[in-house]
Amino acid sequence: MGSSPNRNCIFVGAPGSGKGTQAKKIQESLRIPHISTGDILRAEVSHGSALGQEVKEILASGKLVNDDLMLKIIKSSFQKSDVRVGFILDGYPRNLSQAQSLSEVFSELQFK
Repeated sequence: MGSSPNRNCIFVGAPGSGKGTQAKKIQESLRIPHISTGDILRAEVSHGSALGQEVKEILASGKLVNDDLMLKIIKSSFQKSDVRVGFILDGYPRNLSQAQSLSEVFSELQFK
């Protein structure tokens, strides 16, 4: 029996536009992980890892997490086995440069 196709979704929009609300509804329906960049960053900080400390310092200064670090964190989320059947990515990319980098990661990890 063949495998089911991947169901990958990327939600982009302004903060407060309903991305997270809609993602949670679709997550329940499709039974795929919801990868929220905000949730990932908060989790890293709460774990107290070296990466979490770096994120905490950046956020405390009122800055955005830089593209390279954010992509590293997202790529780590893509390494988990549950995303192979699909995922919803919420809050990333925020600009064209990030979209291009994300496309490269998708190619590298053989996501379709």
